[in-house]
Amino acid sequence: MEFEGKVALVTGAASGIGRACAVEFARGGADVVVVDAAGEVALAQAENILKAAGGRVLSFRADVSEHARAAQVIEETVARLGRLDILVNAAGTTADATLWEMTEEQWRRVLDVNLKGAFSYTQAAARVFRVRRAGKIVNVASIEAVRGRFGLANYAASKAGLIALTRSSAAELGRAGVNVNAVAPGFIRTPLVERLSENVKEQAVRESVLGHMGEPEDVAHAVAFLSTERARYITGAVLTVDGGQLL
Repeated sequence: MEFEGKVALVTGAASGIGRACAVEFARGGADVVVVDAAGEVALAQAENILKAAGGRVLSFRADVSEHARAAQVIEETVARLGRLDILVNAAGTTADATLWEMTEEQWRRVLDVNLKGAFSYTQAAARVFRVRRAGKIVNVASIEAVRGRFGLANYAASKAGLIALTRSSAAELGRAGVNVNAVAPGFIRTPLVERLSENVKEQAVRESVLGHMGEPEDVAHAVAFLSTERARYITGAVLTVDGGQLL
């Protein structure tokens, strides 16, 4: 029960990697705050899964691209649960297109969710953590941040920016006792990945030296570790969880 007495807020927690992270915290004894733009049915399903795993659950239907909403969510979390110890920025989206076909809306939406959203929640949480002189922030980036891929200019740029945000935040918040790290998953079996063509998924399996795609739980284990006191001397780091795709 490494997270007993802790409160963990996870964006994008209604499905995929975000939900796996939320479950990991709940099983570890934490009270979990679910933030997601999904509908009421998806939020209710996530709540039920987390309640079964243990701990209190608080959920907010919120689009992370709405900057002012982040501060409201953080403030209400502290007011209702008494504290905030961990923030995981896992909300993400895609809108794939080649550079010559990508619309401004496709570019803007991906950057707003994947990068601006993480900035908004990190900023709001930092105000709480700096007062408490403690806190853990983990951002879910991607291996595409360092290698890029055809048709993913917006996604790769957002995730590269997220790694830069991670390192800058770590530098600014370290003296306040706050650890800020990132994980960089490869192809993980999530709803976003399942929408891709079979050819793309087969290529990802071929690239992995382990010979298979990862599961959301594989990323959640890494996120959980970075959120514990066992990782107290790790900050500004990017932990790759890709089955060896980058090798």
